[in-house]
Amino acid sequence: MSTYSIKDLEQLSGIKAHTLRIWEQRYNLLSPKRTDTNIRYYDDADLKLILNVALLNDNGFKISKIASMDEREIREEVMKLTERSLTHDDQIHALTLCMIEMDEERFDKILSSNILKLGFEQTMLNIIYPFMSKIGVLWQTGAINPAQEHFISNLVRQKLIVAIDGQLTNGGGKKFLLFLPEGELHEIAILFATYLIKSKGHKVIYLGQSTPNDDLLAVYKLHQPEYLMTVVTTSPSAEYVQEYINALAERFKDAKILISGYQVIGQDLKLPSNVEQLNYIRDVKDLLEEIERIPQEK
Repeated sequence: MSTYSIKDLEQLSGIKAHTLRIWEQRYNLLSPKRTDTNIRYYDDADLKLILNVALLNDNGFKISKIASMDEREIREEVMKLTERSLTHDDQIHALTLCMIEMDEERFDKILSSNILKLGFEQTMLNIIYPFMSKIGVLWQTGAINPAQEHFISNLVRQKLIVAIDGQLTNGGGKKFLLFLPEGELHEIAILFATYLIKSKGHKVIYLGQSTPNDDLLAVYKLHQPEYLMTVVTTSPSAEYVQEYINALAERFKDAKILISGYQVIGQDLKLPSNVEQLNYIRDVKDLLEEIERIPQEK
């Protein structure tokens, strides 16, 4: 069982810690436990309750009304709400609950429903990708455990692979070589980038997780792609990212290198002329649209 601080509850639910404490005192909504050293903490049941409360409160339920409902009534209202609501934040809340409960059936139902309503690309851009970015940060800060992050990542990965397999290219367009640095395993971003790139008719050479440098160079020499793309979430660590970027730029001088990830965005990096930083997945779409505006070489 995981334990959470009140700051963790705030990050996961979006409800300010000050508000949570008021709800504790006024409505007995939460009953924090204490460690042997008298430090307050919360468990999975508390987190699930607060996520449900946040969802209902955001949709017009008064906190006094929610506090009077039992666990079954709260869950029933949440289920009704997430099945009829198209609000992106509501869907992200619902997916966060699925992650905490490790409820694969419910997760798949929510995802499939949104894909039917919005289409795969819009579901990824507006719901899944913001959700994955959120839990990626929470995993980095220890607010959720690795098992929860892996559970969700694998479910999303399965959906992406199926969607990628459904994209056919006609052999035209540009060549993109997508890979993760050695030791890097978080591939959701480059899988979605693969989907976007292939959907625009470009060719993707996908090397995936933890690509050795020698293998990367060998594939590059064989295919001569115009673009290389990578995402740095955990490896290399922040103090080595600049060195890694410089080495890529020097090794692949004739390619445009696209780089993103937790260890890149918001860092004070000096990018070589052939390296471009992508801050959001939408930047990939913007890049592809820019390529489309440039007449393809015969």
